[in-house]
Amino acid sequence: MPFYGEYTYSIDEKKRLAIPPKFRKVLGKKAVITKGLDQCLFLYPAKEWGILAKKLSKLPLSQSDARGFARLMLTGAMEVEIDNLGRILIPDYLKEYAKLKKKVVIAGVYNRIEIWDEKIWKEYKEKTEKEVGDIAERLKELGV
Repeated sequence: MPFYGEYTYSIDEKKRLAIPPKFRKVLGKKAVITKGLDQCLFLYPAKEWGILAKKLSKLPLSQSDARGFARLMLTGAMEVEIDNLGRILIPDYLKEYAKLKKKVVIAGVYNRIEIWDEKIWKEYKEKTEKEVGDIAERLKELGV
């Protein structure tokens, strides 16, 4: 079952974040959280993470961009457990990377969940919505 939708939640004083109930069913008891793109975090079900990690491990070591991207994703990754109340603990280094404050947006993006600081998400979303026509044109070249 893919992830869809957007939810606003709060990080508690112990750095725990509740995951929306419909997302918990797909994640199970353990997941992998890592540095994402555009200043957010990615949260993957363990199986999806395994698929991505395998692809990242096959990127050519001789290419600087490939090495850098693999490093960002793999060294930033950490397994997290979903507790009985459906919460995960966000490590400090990831909280700092994504500049997460109290309010966060949890967005379902098909095979992953993105975790954004609410203010950064709103800015990103506004910018992207203004450019959606141009983006659609560029994606046409990719067959979308």
